[in-house]
Amino acid sequence: MSTGYQVFARKYRPKTFEDILGQDHIVQTLRNAIVKNRLAHAYLFVGPRGTGKTSTARILAKALNSPGGSNAKFDPDHPICVEIAEGNSLDVLEIDGASNNGVEQVRALRDTVKFAPSSGQYKIYYIDEVHMLTTAAFNALLKTLEEPPPHVKFIFATTEPQKILPTIISRCQRFDLRRIPTDIIANHLKFIATEEGIKLSNSAAFAIAKGAEGGMRDAQSMLDQLVAFCGEQIAEENVLEIFGFNSAESISELAGTILDKNNAATLETVHAHHESGKDLSRLLGDLIGYFRNVLVVKVDPKADTGEIPAEIRERIVAQAADIDTPRLLKLIDLLAETDGRMKWAPNKRLHLEIGVIKAIQAVAETSLDDVIRLIASAAAAAESLPAATTTSSPAPKQAAPEKPAPVVTLPTAEPTPKPAAQPAAEISAPAPAPAKTPGPKLSGEALWNGAREELIDEKPLFAAWLTAASFLRHEGDNFAIGFPTEQRFYRESLSRYESDIEEKIRAMAVGSIKLVIEVGDDISKIEIKHEDDEPEEQPEAEAAPAPEPEAATPEPEPEENYKDDPFIKEALEKFSARVIKS
Repeated sequence: MSTGYQVFARKYRPKTFEDILGQDHIVQTLRNAIVKNRLAHAYLFVGPRGTGKTSTARILAKALNSPGGSNAKFDPDHPICVEIAEGNSLDVLEIDGASNNGVEQVRALRDTVKFAPSSGQYKIYYIDEVHMLTTAAFNALLKTLEEPPPHVKFIFATTEPQKILPTIISRCQRFDLRRIPTDIIANHLKFIATEEGIKLSNSAAFAIAKGAEGGMRDAQSMLDQLVAFCGEQIAEENVLEIFGFNSAESISELAGTILDKNNAATLETVHAHHESGKDLSRLLGDLIGYFRNVLVVKVDPKADTGEIPAEIRERIVAQAADIDTPRLLKLIDLLAETDGRMKWAPNKRLHLEIGVIKAIQAVAETSLDDVIRLIASAAAAAESLPAATTTSSPAPKQAAPEKPAPVVTLPTAEPTPKPAAQPAAEISAPAPAPAKTPGPKLSGEALWNGAREELIDEKPLFAAWLTAASFLRHEGDNFAIGFPTEQRFYRESLSRYESDIEEKIRAMAVGSIKLVIEVGDDISKIEIKHEDDEPEEQPEAEAAPAPEPEAATPEPEPEENYKDDPFIKEALEKFSARVIKS
């Protein structure tokens, strides 16, 4: 290897504002400040490691001291700019805050501030990791920082701004550098590979970029290490093997075994990762991130997931359709709790195995929503059955009346729902229920009234919540309903069924619909009338005799064969329930 070899992180370090990647908000602000001559006397660059703090400081110094005066479009190959880039300029002093953090060093710096620059327009002091200065050093710097000579500029950089005195921060213009997006890092790695004659696959570049966690310098250092190991051809398998990363495919498969409630396959995957020496904490972190993507797609199918490969996104969309939001939220909560315990646990594998088993149980358990849906579907199916008929010849005129269908006593929510039609004891070849013909498309308040009526018919157990909702507005795609503040608990109750409500409204609407549920003091309250409310005193009505029933025949005891009804049997088996007489 040649002695003049430069690692990629130094060889491809940004030289101009155009070379800075992923920090457009900072580049634009600094350029405008230079063009309009609105330069601050002190700048503070804050951000994670490897995001470009030092590179941005050097580029700003080049722009300020470029030949002929400050200029955002300078020549990076000019000798003055080259000296600044290499750290050899007499007018740009780079100071390591970790090793020069005492009050004596700051006092020496303060004594040199009064000297004019040798060749450039400004004397620039760049202090890296400035949070490492002692409190005494900060205090010694305060007066000079507040009122420096006109030829002096200060540039500070730190990864931990919370450790800097507020009096220092208030005297600086602060710029927060963001983590660089994964796709930008991957594209830059492919550019470097092309320049160096290296064959880097797209999946390998994406795996490196993801493992760098937003740091361009870390990604370039990893690429250097891969070239040393693999030579001129790098595949995703090499990245996963060397750095112990998890492929998007393996994480997706692990998530699939959890959603499929397959305990054996899930534990086998955890065992395989443990035996291969991979970091189980990273595995859990990747799994939580994956389920976070499933949740985002579940809540907003149009959400941007540009950093996820297309084939993985298709699988995420399919998995989001197979699990409801409450279960998914509980699953993520359980995994997050496991992550917190694993950080301090000596036996990480045990805690991870317990965590994934709990996650599977969260997917498999029966929720209140399942109970309501099953009851509602059974009631709807019972209502669709035709009237009971018998297979024998017509009965004589004075034949005994048929026995009424048995009634199953079930818990009810307020207000009392409409009783479903009970299945007949004997049915001979019932005809299929006619298919519903779609009604006219609606909008505005008429749309809400129609959708609410159908929702109450389908889901009578929360009729009160729907009845209390007021129509607010229908503007474009936004369809808003709301509750007064005193009835905000209704809004909380409906939150679990928000997707069902939106789907019903969308089916009856003229165009696309995005449901919004609001709570406010200015929303009128709708009084809810229950069937069991006490009636007002009406003497005349009380005096009137009650109408006699048409047939005063005694009600016979129900037959025991009602337990053979398929809907009742399904409910009894599902909830381990029994039938009682009401």
